[in-house]
Amino acid sequence: MREDEGFEIDMAFMLLPHVVGASWATIWFRMNRVKRPSVEEFRSKVAEYYKFLDPLAASYDKEEKMGEISGHVRAVYQKELERILAGKNEEIEKRFKRYLDYG
Repeated sequence: MREDEGFEIDMAFMLLPHVVGASWATIWFRMNRVKRPSVEEFRSKVAEYYKFLDPLAASYDKEEKMGEISGHVRAVYQKELERILAGKNEEIEKRFKRYLDYG
């Protein structure tokens, strides 16, 4: 697989954790009136919603021609999940602080 072939997937997985995971988590905390979740609770909830993207990450698995990119998609998806839970996704950490400030 050429380096540029994974570019669009890489960009999507840079955005999806905070666009999907953090947005849905934030709404969940607001609607449940949880004003001060711990950072671990926030990360866990973000990861929970991010995992709903698993079928999307697996969508190329069934197509033989997509073998290389399929493996790349799975690896990037898993890496982002680990980054969320480890507190290494800067955007998620910003969203957490913002929620505490403005929740």
